[in-house]
Amino acid sequence: MRNVSAFLLRRRGGRGWHWTDIFTWFWLIAGFLVMFGPAVWLVNSSFKTPAALAEFPPTILPYVTAETVVEGYDKPLPLYEVKLPDGTVQVLAEVRRIGIVAQMVDPENPGEIIKVNIQDRTPKRSVSFAFDNYVRPLVVNDFVLYLQNSVFVTVMATLITLLTNSMAAFALSKYNFRGRSAVMMLIVATLMVPLSVILVPLYSVISAMGLFNSLWGVILPTVATPTGVFMLRQYMLTIPDELIDAARMDKASEWQIYWRIILPLTAPALAVLAIFSVVWRWNDFLWPLIVLSRKELYTLQVGLNTYAGELNVQWHYILAMTVVTMIPVVLVFVFLQRFITTGIAGTGLK
Repeated sequence: MRNVSAFLLRRRGGRGWHWTDIFTWFWLIAGFLVMFGPAVWLVNSSFKTPAALAEFPPTILPYVTAETVVEGYDKPLPLYEVKLPDGTVQVLAEVRRIGIVAQMVDPENPGEIIKVNIQDRTPKRSVSFAFDNYVRPLVVNDFVLYLQNSVFVTVMATLITLLTNSMAAFALSKYNFRGRSAVMMLIVATLMVPLSVILVPLYSVISAMGLFNSLWGVILPTVATPTGVFMLRQYMLTIPDELIDAARMDKASEWQIYWRIILPLTAPALAVLAIFSVVWRWNDFLWPLIVLSRKELYTLQVGLNTYAGELNVQWHYILAMTVVTMIPVVLVFVFLQRFITTGIAGTGLK
């Protein structure tokens, strides 16, 4: 622990502070806040009630205004600490608010209405986590089913993406045939074609194949990615051809060369592509929204859209389910992050 603290607190100026030390600490702290600040706000806000989300200025922690049951009123009334004209502070309950004037009553003596300027009061609040934001969507609103659909789409699309892209990359990197460079340029050129341009013909193909309102209609059109083919091909170019020639001399088939030699040696690049594919498929919204019209087939991203109505947006549920959708991607990144640097660095070698 002493060595860690010495490493973190060491300064270029020795015992004193050099201007680069101050700049470095400022840059690191600012970067930390920019990167993790929104995520912390998202998680904390997912435990807030709708009333707490509507407060201005917003708070980081989920506060809830205390309420009490007052005789003569059907619903519990919120409590406030009110500064009276004589300087004393008293806890009163709000009956109604008209402009900047609030009509309040003493919970012990509800018969007398006291008019208070809203600037002379502060809500009596405490930290409270609204776990119902997670429970209700997962239990009542079919979000467990949406979660299963998203897991199925992401896992199957990622596996098929790794298989098809690695096969294409193997052929383009280890086989010499006429037009190989032209095929590779054509594949890379498709990166310039956005999805919105091919939505109509892609929808027509899926509908003609009978895959409309099917999870396979979401999976299959997106499995062949030019990014994956390019990245895997560049990595496979670093594998010596002598290994393949030696395997052929040992009577190994092309499938055995691909499965037992190329894939194990390409594991870092495959891990990077797997991370990219999981992020792409898990966060995909537009294409599933077009293909799926039955509610029981919705993925998580499409299911989140059901909470955004024309006149009302249920932000507390949207924020909670957004946190749920982040968890699998974060776990995949944590377990596969050690391959990212190796895989990306290797794609640039030849």
